[in-house]
Formats: sequence, structure tokens, C-alpha cells
Amino acid sequence: MTQASSDEVRNAVRDHYATVAESRSGAPPAAAAVACAPGCCGAQPTTSSALGYSADELAAVPEGADMGLGCGNPQAIAGLKPGETVLDLGSGGGFDCLLAARQVGAAGTVIGIDMTPQMITKARDNARKVGAANVEFRLGEIERLPVADASVDVVLSNCVINLSPSKPDVFREAFRVLRVGGRLAIADVVATATIPDHLRSTAAALAGCIGGAAAVDEIREMLDEAGFVDVKITPRGESRAFIKDWMPGQGFEDYVVSATIEAFKAASQERSCCGPACCTPGATA
Repeated sequence: MTQASSDEVRNAVRDHYATVAESRSGAPPAAAAVACAPGCCGAQPTTSSALGYSADELAAVPEGADMGLGCGNPQAIAGLKPGETVLDLGSGGGFDCLLAARQVGAAGTVIGIDMTPQMITKARDNARKVGAANVEFRLGEIERLPVADASVDVVLSNCVINLSPSKPDVFREAFRVLRVGGRLAIADVVATATIPDHLRSTAAALAGCIGGAAAVDEIREMLDEAGFVDVKITPRGESRAFIKDWMPGQGFEDYVVSATIEAFKAASQERSCCGPACCTPGATA
């Protein structure tokens, strides 16, 4: 994909989620209709309880933080511990960040990254409502993270990486910012069959949601190339039940499912590189 094409995708996604953020804030929406979502990629928000969040988790965040934008629960596989530093890619209204903040405690830190200014504003407001002093939100793209090398213990993400026009860059950046022994805990949409062109183009017009889903083998290869080890990708067939409601009658549930993605940065994987994620010759990935 050319740089111009990548920027077009990012701009479409940014515009879409700006509309979602404003429509959830009582402000006039930026466009007449929300093209792709509020439920990750669907016409209806996905109930977070259906994604595996507990009643206690849902009750712990302020109204408006849970925007129904996910496709799973990365918290369930993250194994967060007090004192850890957590990074959430595509943090939206701050839902997963605020839940992570409870688990890492006052000694821990949670950083949310989102490329949509309206989402950053919303997330910061939600953090203030619950007094989450250990959470911060930064404006940025997940392909070029505004985060220091080897400064994070866990990278979370919930149904966002599928939106990226350059997924290998996302995984290289995640590897860069993780400390040795750090881990990925991701929920995302994956392709289980070749998506027909007419459906992929329809999804691409809807902020790239389902149209951007990569196959499991492709994701595994990206993670391997980035340097991750112990990669585990677990498709959730039961997710077809809510995916079919994202765009009713289109049949996308025949081609994509939600999956959990786990991987680690091992000590032996520290290496030098020179690329978009680490541009200085001899820099450590």
C-alpha cells in the first residue's frame, strides 16, 4: 500500500471515530451518519458483557467509557499485576485503560494511545471522573508510537489493529516499546476465509473494519518477523453471533471472527534493526 493510500485509510478511520466520539458525548455528530459503527464495525454497539467483561468491570467505569467498540476482552488474557506499565493501542474512550488502572494500582501506569483528538478528550474526561491518576492518554498513531523504547510491560488492544493499513509496523512498534519479558494481550478481528472483493470493498468503505482483517497465518508471520515468541492466536467461533449483527445480511460472519492474540518479547529476541520502528543503525528493537 502506498503512503498516500495508507493516509487515506487513516483519515477515513480518524473521521469515523471522531463522529463516534462526538455522538457519544451529546455533541452534534461530525457527519450525518456513523458509517461503520459503534460496535467495532457494526451498525449496533456490541454489548460488552457479550465480549467477556464482567458486571463488576462494567460497573467500575463511568458512563460513556464503554462505547461498545470492542470485539473481545484483552483484560481476560493480560494477567495484569500491580506496578506494571500497560500500553493500550487505540484506547478510544478509555474503557480498557481504566480497567487496567484498577489492576496495576497506584504503583502502576497505564498509557492510552489514540489518533483521534475527540477520543483523547473523551478518555481524559472519563479518567477524571473516576480519579484515575495513574492513567494518561497520548495522541498518536499506533504505527509510530509516542512511547519510549523498552518502557512497557504489557501491550493491550481491542479491535483496533485490524484498522491499520500497516500492521507489520504496529507489531514492530509494540516490540520496540516492550521490555524484555513483556507481552501482548490483544483482541482483534481475523479472517478465517478469503473475503470476497465485493464484501471487502464494502467493509473498506466502512472505515476499513472487517475489510482490514488479516488471516491468522499472516498475523503469526508478522509477529514472528517483529521478533515475538510464544505466539498464540485463538479464534473465537462463538463471536460470529455478534459479528453477524455488525452488518446484518452481508454474511461477514462467514469470513471473520474475533480472536485473542498473545505473544512475548524474550531476552534472546533483543536485536539491532534499521527500519520505520527503529531508524538509527544499530538501535535496539
